[in-house]
Order: sequence, then structure tokens, then C-alpha cells
Amino acid sequence: MRLSTKIRKSSAVLHTSPVSATTVKVALLIFQMLLLLAGCDNQSETKIIDFNTVVSENEHSKSLEQKNRKQFIFGFDPRRSLKDDMQQYTPFIQYLEETTGYHFKLRITPGGAHISDELGKGTIHFGAIGAGSFIKANEKYDIVPLVRGLNKQGKAEYQSCIIVATNSPINKIEDIRGKRFAFGDIASTQGHLIPRIILAEHGITLNDLASHGWTGSHYKCANSVIAGEFDAGGIQDTLGLELKNDGLVRVIYTSQYYPSSGVAVNKNVPSVVTVKVKEALLAFDPKGRHKHMLFEWDKTEMPNGFVEAKVEDYTELSDWAKEFDLIKTQ
Repeated sequence: MRLSTKIRKSSAVLHTSPVSATTVKVALLIFQMLLLLAGCDNQSETKIIDFNTVVSENEHSKSLEQKNRKQFIFGFDPRRSLKDDMQQYTPFIQYLEETTGYHFKLRITPGGAHISDELGKGTIHFGAIGAGSFIKANEKYDIVPLVRGLNKQGKAEYQSCIIVATNSPINKIEDIRGKRFAFGDIASTQGHLIPRIILAEHGITLNDLASHGWTGSHYKCANSVIAGEFDAGGIQDTLGLELKNDGLVRVIYTSQYYPSSGVAVNKNVPSVVTVKVKEALLAFDPKGRHKHMLFEWDKTEMPNGFVEAKVEDYTELSDWAKEFDLIKTQ
């Protein structure tokens, strides 16, 4: 049985408290988007998801030239399935709209493209991105970090874990030498950069593997390991723990903590907009007053909201990325 059918958990409503107008609106928006996404491959087409319509490329190509506009495009690194990601981010974007007064649209980065380039070039204005994507975009385009996500322990950090199938003979990192290894997206911190660091710290390079590949997301990486397409893989800690608890994988190693995912902004977005969005992000309270309007936000990498981020937070990861030649040095 495929992972997509094994780990999906039914959720008919967003919450169990009395239904509010906001909840009904968000539920309808999610339903409309799922209809739009039905039948599409996860990352095969370029789509910008509006709350009311799908917007063409031409409509947003000059977005940053319109300095006084009050409409902004928000992108995100893929984490789980596309539908899961969209269900989580739609009410979050609704929160930003209600708090800032600006209108936001969600964009799905197409297959073959990377959110770091989209954010740097202005295809999107704001992006929920991992540290690896931020490092690349900051090095090349000088994008600006706004906030970092707080994990369930209230820390702006996260980890990666190395997973294997439940019946795998692999028990420690050293056993991965000569085996097939799966990564997530090539620009992912938890799905690529940190797993590379783990392997390197145990004396294993890509040349020491029988083969390796990038699957595109944590969800697909886990699926490929469970299906036996790869012998081991590196994914985000939250998904790894969930799959372990469900008896679908074994976690053989968990990394040290590194700066978590967050939200960054294109440098050309007007400062007044940036300040207002940053204030809204810092005021975001997913465990308290905003919990009722969210969908499974506890499964994201920022279940407890956000803290302010600085470029210096990512120095260590940036040094590793340069060592692996993942970003160009000047």
C-alpha cells in the first residue's frame, strides 16, 4: 500500500468548537482549491491559488513594479502532499489578510523550479521557506529574513532524521555506505542539507553511496523508502516521528538542532508592507486565539508561531552549503 493511502488521516472539520463565519469561509476556500487541484500532479503545473480564482503567469509577472498594490503572492517549500500543504496554508493566509488588510494569493512553485529563485526574482513576494532555501536566495538575491518558526518546545530550531524501512537491516549511519539514499528537495534544509551534514560527519560522501536521488519533498522521500525504492532517506523530524509512531519507518539517527524554517520577503517589497506583515507573523498565536481558524497547524514546522530572524542565524548552515557546493561563493 502506498504511503499516501497509509498515513492520511481523516479530518472532516477544522475544529470542534462552534462553527464561525471565518471557519465556514476557510472551509469553502479549501474545498474550492481541492477541486482545482484534483487530477493534477503535485508539482507538474504552475498555479497561483487565489481565494476566488486561479491567476495566470502574465497577471503576476510585473508584481513588484506595482509599488502601491495591496495584493501580494505567498509561496512555500513543499513539505507533505500538495493537498496537505494547501489545506494548512490557506487559513494561515486568511489570517494574514485579516490582520494586515492586504490581499494574498498562494503560489505553488512548479516542478523544476525553486522557491529561492521565485522569491529572489519577485515571482512571489513572501515565502515560507527552509533555512537551505533562504541561504541560497540570500546569497544570490539578498532576500530578507522576517521570522523563524517555533517548534513544539518553543524553540526556533529543528532537526532532520534518517529513516529506513521497518524491516531494513540498516541500524546505524555507517551501514548506509554502499546503499541507496533518498533526499527530499535539493534546496531543502531538513531533506537535503542536514542529511548531507549527518553523512559527512560519519565519513560518508555521495560517492560512497550506491546511488542517491532527490524526490522533491519530505513526503515523497518517506514514500520512496517505505516502497523500497531507496534503502534510507533524510526527512524533517516531525514527519519522521509521526511515521515512526505509526509503525511505518524506523528512525536510526536524529541530527543536532539547526535554525528552523521561517518566512522571508523579497527585498523590493515596500518597507511599510514588510513591517506590517512581520508584526502580524510575530503576533500569530496558533496555540491560542488563532487556533480555531487553522488546519493541522500543529503538524507544521512552526506549531508555536514565530520569533524574529536575522541573517546571522544561518551562518553555520551557510558554511556547510558552501562546502557541499550547494551555493556559489563570490
